[in-house]
Amino acid sequence: MSGQLLTWLSVLAFLLGFIALVLEIFVVPGFGVAGMAGIILLAWGVLLLAVDFTQATAALVVALALTIVVFFLGLKFMSRLNLWQRLTLGTRLEKDEGYVAGQVDLVHLVDLTGVALTPLRPAGTVEIAGRRLDVVTGGEYIPAGAKVQVVRVEGSRVVVRRADYI
Repeated sequence: MSGQLLTWLSVLAFLLGFIALVLEIFVVPGFGVAGMAGIILLAWGVLLLAVDFTQATAALVVALALTIVVFFLGLKFMSRLNLWQRLTLGTRLEKDEGYVAGQVDLVHLVDLTGVALTPLRPAGTVEIAGRRLDVVTGGEYIPAGAKVQVVRVEGSRVVVRRADYI
């Protein structure tokens, strides 16, 4: 391969890797294919530009070490200037301020029967005593329209089984 083609190939790999990392950060959520492809393309671009493998490996190790140092310096800088508090939500939803989860007592539904409004595979919606409820089964599939019976209630979790076979 000619030297000029190799140079352009390494620049292209490096730029594509950079673009993939930018897409991963700003467009694609999580750390997935774009992030891994970006890291691999960046490393490949550096390896192609190197005179020999030892030089490329040394450059990548130095780059990794500098990245770690800059990361920890950035953390220290953010804590000293209170930048972290500006980036995160500082308020809390405290119980004494009136923020509580809705407490619904569903124990009275045990042994009542109703109708599955959606297929329960194993979660879905049923109507019991005139109320629509989100429920789960013990693992079995129950088609929509089947009669169901409440087996137990665990907090806000309502467990049902098919009542046609009872």
